[in-house]
Amino acid sequence: MKIKMDKKRGIIFFVLSLAVMVFAGYVIMFGIGDRGKAEYITQGLDLKGGVSITYQVAKEDRAKLDSSSLEATRGKLEKRVHNFSTEATAYKQGDDRITVDIPGAYDAQKVLDELGKPGSLYFCTKADSTPTEEQLKNKEYIQLKKTTNSQFDGYYKVWLTGEHVSDAVGQAETDSKTGKHQNVVNLKFDSEGTKAFGDMTSQNVNKTSYIIYDNEVLSYPTINQAITGGQAQITGGFDLKEAETLASNIKIGALDLSLEELSHNVQSATLGRDALSKSIQAGIIGFIIIAIFMLLVYRIPGIAAALALFSYLELMLLALNGFDLTLTLPGIAGIILNIGMAVDANVIIYARIREEIAAGKTVKSAIKIGFDKATSAIVDGNITTLIAALVLLWRGSGTVKGFAMTLAIGIFIQLFSSLVISRGLVWMLYYMGFQKPGFYGKEQTKKIFKFVEKKVIWFTISIVVIVVGIGSIIFNVAKGNDAFNYSIEFKGGTSISVQFDKAYSIDEFNDEIKPVIEKMLNTTDVLGQKDTSNDKLYTIKTRNMSEKEMKEFKSTLIDKFKATDNKENFNDNKISDTISSEMRTDAVIATIIAIICMLIYIWIRFKNIHFALAAVLALVHDVIIVVGAYSLTRLTVGTTFIAVMLTIIGYSINATIVIFDRIRENKALMKREDTMIGVVDSSISQTLTRSIYTSLTTFISVFVIFIMGVSSIREFTLPLMVGIVAGAFSSVFITGSLWYILKGKKYDLKKNK
Repeated sequence: MKIKMDKKRGIIFFVLSLAVMVFAGYVIMFGIGDRGKAEYITQGLDLKGGVSITYQVAKEDRAKLDSSSLEATRGKLEKRVHNFSTEATAYKQGDDRITVDIPGAYDAQKVLDELGKPGSLYFCTKADSTPTEEQLKNKEYIQLKKTTNSQFDGYYKVWLTGEHVSDAVGQAETDSKTGKHQNVVNLKFDSEGTKAFGDMTSQNVNKTSYIIYDNEVLSYPTINQAITGGQAQITGGFDLKEAETLASNIKIGALDLSLEELSHNVQSATLGRDALSKSIQAGIIGFIIIAIFMLLVYRIPGIAAALALFSYLELMLLALNGFDLTLTLPGIAGIILNIGMAVDANVIIYARIREEIAAGKTVKSAIKIGFDKATSAIVDGNITTLIAALVLLWRGSGTVKGFAMTLAIGIFIQLFSSLVISRGLVWMLYYMGFQKPGFYGKEQTKKIFKFVEKKVIWFTISIVVIVVGIGSIIFNVAKGNDAFNYSIEFKGGTSISVQFDKAYSIDEFNDEIKPVIEKMLNTTDVLGQKDTSNDKLYTIKTRNMSEKEMKEFKSTLIDKFKATDNKENFNDNKISDTISSEMRTDAVIATIIAIICMLIYIWIRFKNIHFALAAVLALVHDVIIVVGAYSLTRLTVGTTFIAVMLTIIGYSINATIVIFDRIRENKALMKREDTMIGVVDSSISQTLTRSIYTSLTTFISVFVIFIMGVSSIREFTLPLMVGIVAGAFSSVFITGSLWYILKGKKYDLKKNK
């Protein structure tokens, strides 16, 4: 049903729209019950802190403890804690310990109860005879110690252990035969587990099996039939919570090594309240600057753009809360990218409206045609970025997955705000009486710049910048250093417990103590977390130190900051990387797959593989420049490095699509006397204003955060700014010429014949 609009209805709908935004703002500020309030958004360890639990390998498994079994256990435990948050990490501490950090969790005992004790898990049947000592030693059989429930005392034959369980899920299901609802635990086994479980069930039909965990029988289901397909289901009279708990214990019992809890505590944020508040202030200032810019440049549509952008931010905050996502710095990168894409979408739309007005269309026709023509470029740009996000969700892990989730949700919200909310607001303003062309501005005749003709200059600039970056990497390696300044998140380091004589806040630590440590150790890689149960105790993580450096570190903190000088203080442990090799491999593979998928999409959408090749080459160009900047400036390569690179990929491909969309459009309108060089130059010139405006507004929003943020945030925003500049340069000066070289030149050759 189409609503007939007039001035009265336009005013009513506009006021209602503002009322909805005000209501959403109220929900974000104050919440409704325990939902909606921005304060309830789960924040990561870097922004708010969480629970840290340290486990030690149990005595009974010390004999099989080695580096590979400890790493395998760490990897499986990390997957388990991802149920609490995709940002959760597990890392090795010393030679026999594993620490897990779970952001956004502040009840340590609750986490321990839900996580379960990482003991040994066995799938058994009752032993037919008394086993030998050798069989007990080899864990072919186990003996349950006497418990309060004597029915389970005795010997049990072990068919397989928990390490062969690939997944366990407790859930509610409807029985396909009876139609009854029941709570079940679904199990999946690896190939070895599939065979062993098949043997057990085949030889013991109608007998009882026992799932034994840490000397306790968790469940004793009857084997109804032989199960050889690698999947099994446990049913019974348990409720959903019991099913989920059983599944959790089975999963945690699937570790290669049994673990015992050594300690647990709730730790503070690493960035501090001041860092977050400054980032929020910077975000507000950046938004105001962008809103004023849009108003000055686009007049009445600028009002719609500012309100649509504001609605995007509101919807994004509500979505973070509603989907219970963990917000960290990488997540903020996803939001920044979407803000840039939202501004870009509005710039494309309103520039199109101006072009139509300049072509002699009425304002009403110009609005309709402007939105219609802009939609393809906006949708194509967002779909290519969404492809990357979905691939990262599929293949990524840890912070990469968190970034991808935030980005994917943001894309849908940003598209809705740009194509639906913005469109509605513009029409409301139009019918309210803003119908004269002067309210929208008239696009001036654009000068056509000779971008393709001067391609050698642009390529030379890019090559020089790339060579400098690669040269920096070679120089660092030649000097015996790492190619990049890897953080402890990438290569491990040391964790030191330090107790001060006063309760320093995390902001005081970051402002007063951290700079002294950084200068002393000549590193920016220093992380401090406060134990919330003892506000004088800090865990300080930094690079490995020599004996001399450790001595200086200790004396400096004692002399300058009155750290407690006793035997219990300054306990240090070697810690492994928190960004596992698996996470890095997943990130690289996901990025490669995403690029291939984007290439295929652009190829299909533009019906020309050369568009896709040019876009990917430009993308690689931007990535190499940012990587070179990391090496040249010695910025710390840590968790945020992955997020920065992924953000640049999304930003770069989106900017390129806009220009290619215009080339495709102009190519279809070519006259016989036109040359492809002219079409490419015209297309870039026509979208040049959009490229400048979008890059400028995105750069400003990141630059404000860079200026106002703390050192950790500056290390995050600086490479983003480099990537924005590189992306803008490649989109305007590189991609069009690349496409012309790959394909466009053939059109000219045909015309010259």
